[in-house]
Amino acid sequence: MSFTQSLLLLALIILFGAFFSIAEIALAASRPLKLRKLADGGSAAALRVIGVQKNPGNYLTVVQISINALAILGGIVGERFLTPLFSQLFAMLLEPGLATTLGFAMSFIVLTSLFIIATDLIPKQVAMAMPEPLAMFSVGPMRLLNLLLHPLVWFYSRLVSALINLLHLPARRDDSITPEDILAMTEAGARSGLLAPGEQQAIENIFELDTRTLPSAMSNRDEIVYFLVDDSDALIRSRIADAPHSAYPVCDGDIDHIIGYVSMKDLFKRVLHNEPISLGDPALLHKPLVVPDRLTLAELLKQFRLAGEDFALIVNEYSLVVGLITVNDVMSIVMGDLVPPWYEEQIVRRDDNSWLIDGITPIQDVRRALEIEHIPHEEGYETIAGFLMTMLRRVPRRTDSVTWGGYTFEVVDVDSYRIDQVLATRTPASPSKTGEPVAES
Repeated sequence: MSFTQSLLLLALIILFGAFFSIAEIALAASRPLKLRKLADGGSAAALRVIGVQKNPGNYLTVVQISINALAILGGIVGERFLTPLFSQLFAMLLEPGLATTLGFAMSFIVLTSLFIIATDLIPKQVAMAMPEPLAMFSVGPMRLLNLLLHPLVWFYSRLVSALINLLHLPARRDDSITPEDILAMTEAGARSGLLAPGEQQAIENIFELDTRTLPSAMSNRDEIVYFLVDDSDALIRSRIADAPHSAYPVCDGDIDHIIGYVSMKDLFKRVLHNEPISLGDPALLHKPLVVPDRLTLAELLKQFRLAGEDFALIVNEYSLVVGLITVNDVMSIVMGDLVPPWYEEQIVRRDDNSWLIDGITPIQDVRRALEIEHIPHEEGYETIAGFLMTMLRRVPRRTDSVTWGGYTFEVVDVDSYRIDQVLATRTPASPSKTGEPVAES
């Protein structure tokens, strides 16, 4: 075989080796979700790749048979024409025996480097960069090779399957997608700039609906605007003007004895027609949706859908009203920074190392804003005020403080027994591991 023929044969061996490397990595790196989308768009090749991913045994067997056979053949062909070439070059300077040895060594180094670069590193990096198109391109030729090499493929596949079963090794990958997988992908998308930070946060907030309970998003008991059943027409009109809402609870004596609710739409009709407003009128009253405070936000949305309501009153285990929540409250949790807040921000950054936090701020929001990985006993409370009470084991007073996670949380304002404002300051020391509270009176 001439030098030119040997060089051409070696080039073909390297080319086919690169193809098999691409076929192997492209199959492994192809994303099932993207392939499914392409298949739904009518791509038969994408559908075949999905089928191979579910049962890749024969496909990988063809790849390994071909790669190893080509590597051996490439070594034989390359050594036959490269070793004499390098030996002749070295013979110009060295004795024949040493020149032959160095020629073989140089031939080995060049061939190994050539195969590593041209049939391994470059093809695999390209396949990782665009796996789906390359997997769809290679799946057709690989099916043909599977038919041509069927006896060998059948033998090796059965042998490998038997060994895998004997050793109890996993044979198929798990393609199930978990919430953690989705959040990791959205975080990667935000880092790459393909996804806006606010959009990534909104997706994360959606998954939090299954863990956040109602107190983290509700309007507290003392913020509820309600009517008593015997309120006068003038009082009702005045309160509507001062505090407009879509609906108002109607109570008998106090807020814990709710008999129904009235909608702003019905009240507005009475006002437009200059009709007197009497909350004792059964035509005005509607039955309210009342839910327990242990529900999650996701469970609340289901209740809204079933009841056809957009607001609910929240009661505790003693049947006392603790808050009110609307669909808009839940949506504000989901949308986060994508919509401008109509209320005063609950977490205000004063400088690089301190934040002023409202006492009713949900603890999840505090943890996210301060980038604290873990809060102790988080399942036992909803707000930063609850965190301080849990850590101090008593009702906090002004200047009481707790150190946790590299921050000192100091109570700066208390209204009666309610914590109004908390100052969070980054501590110079390393984050606390024990979370021991430090209280000062």
